[in-house]
Amino acid sequence: MNELKLIRDAYSSIFEPALITEIASVAKLIEFKERDILIDIGKYIKTMPLLIKGVIKIMREDFDNGELLLYFIERGNTCAMTLACCMGETKSEIRAIAETDGLVAMIPMHYMETWMEKYHSWRAFVFMSYNNRLSEMLTAIDNIAFMKMDMRLYQHLLETAKINSSNTINKTHQEIAYELNSSRVVISRLLKALENDGKIKLNRNYIKLLDSER
Repeated sequence: MNELKLIRDAYSSIFEPALITEIASVAKLIEFKERDILIDIGKYIKTMPLLIKGVIKIMREDFDNGELLLYFIERGNTCAMTLACCMGETKSEIRAIAETDGLVAMIPMHYMETWMEKYHSWRAFVFMSYNNRLSEMLTAIDNIAFMKMDMRLYQHLLETAKINSSNTINKTHQEIAYELNSSRVVISRLLKALENDGKIKLNRNYIKLLDSER
């Protein structure tokens, strides 16, 4: 596995060559499979993830031990909440689950502050990551507060399809219910309503988006 090439391919438009070389020299590359738990709630985080390939979803646990999807991480991104835990040396309050198979470069925590002083591109990347993730979390909060569940469900299907570059969504009704902090019964009923509206096609093992908005 050529670490330098993989990292360069994913981050050459973000980091300068010297930083990419440093990242390749200290990073530990980890392959993961769909549904793997990469970071769990209550664990200390000692490394920062730079996603090279695949998609990871970031979940938050509510007071009733349910889960809520906060945002997705794609190639060339990192998790702002992981950064905060690393720098503050606090336990994780999120769960990172692989949405697809992929590859991640894990950076030891102590390099973060060194690179903040040494590389302008690293500082910009960290601040932009915080800004992007905050915006996505505010959108998630707005959706919960102001959007009806049927609209939330359809938007979630559109976002999942976009993230996976496919109009076929390989998720069970129960998995979608977990991500939206709802019940399987409610999600199944709303999915059937979306099918009746001609927006999706329900199949035994997958959901297919039909609407042209995508």
